[in-house]
Amino acid sequence: MESITMAALPIALIITAIIVIIQGLKIVPQSDMYVVERLGKYNKVLLGGLNFIIPFVDSVRTKLTTREQMVDIPKQAVITKDNVNISIDGIVFCKVDDAKEATYNIIDFKSAIANLAMTTLRSEIGSMELDNTLSNRESLNSKLQESLGAATQNWGVTITRVEISDISVPIEIEKAMNMQMEAERAKRATLTKAEADKEATIRNAEAFKQSEVLKAEAIERMADALKYEKEKIAEGEKSAMESINQAMKENKDASTFLLAKDSIAAFKALSQSSSVDKMILPYEVANSIGAVSLMGDAFFKGASNAKPNS
Repeated sequence: MESITMAALPIALIITAIIVIIQGLKIVPQSDMYVVERLGKYNKVLLGGLNFIIPFVDSVRTKLTTREQMVDIPKQAVITKDNVNISIDGIVFCKVDDAKEATYNIIDFKSAIANLAMTTLRSEIGSMELDNTLSNRESLNSKLQESLGAATQNWGVTITRVEISDISVPIEIEKAMNMQMEAERAKRATLTKAEADKEATIRNAEAFKQSEVLKAEAIERMADALKYEKEKIAEGEKSAMESINQAMKENKDASTFLLAKDSIAAFKALSQSSSVDKMILPYEVANSIGAVSLMGDAFFKGASNAKPNS
């Protein structure tokens, strides 16, 4: 019997040693942190990898993760600054930085963050009007993150971001907002059309003005051209008259030549005329007739003067 007891003792010791080693050996995952207490008092934090503790003396109090965690903000009814009752919910993303503070400074940091977020959300929404609440979600998210971050610093938790996921308004308010939006769109359309009509009127006026300016410039240039033409014609006629006068001074037959030239041109134009009441006589015959006519007039005048004397 004693031999059996002596043989079982080493086996018991070996088993006990194995149990002690297993109890003292802790393998922590990479993304986790273990808070270890020694005889009920905080001792240390075990990080990822192989760790050793004193069996039956040290114990693991809590197991926390270093990964980012999500805390849901339950949907709740809040009242805006302009007394509109809306429903709102959101999500808070946080991360444990200090396992000791997250364990001993707060009982349940997730529940605390959710309740704190609800309280902060009511406060922030109560200071904002409905339109600002709907249009400034980014500003609301930043304010919530700042407020929650200041409160969770003592818990060893960092608020990484806050997202407002849904804002619900009463049906009556939604209908009123849709009507207001339609009115704003109609107003913008009317203003746009008015601006377009104004621009078109201005452009038409500018075009008419430009057209009139161009017409005035054309008339002015035409007048200058006519003036220039008349000046040149006058200068040419003056030069021609001076040349004729000079020629008549130098040659007494020049005037006779010019008169004969004009007579020929006149007879030519007369002969080409389509009139039937015309008679063309040579220049010499016309002179002779003129001389006879003068003699006849002188004779009859002389006869009429002689009768009273007799």
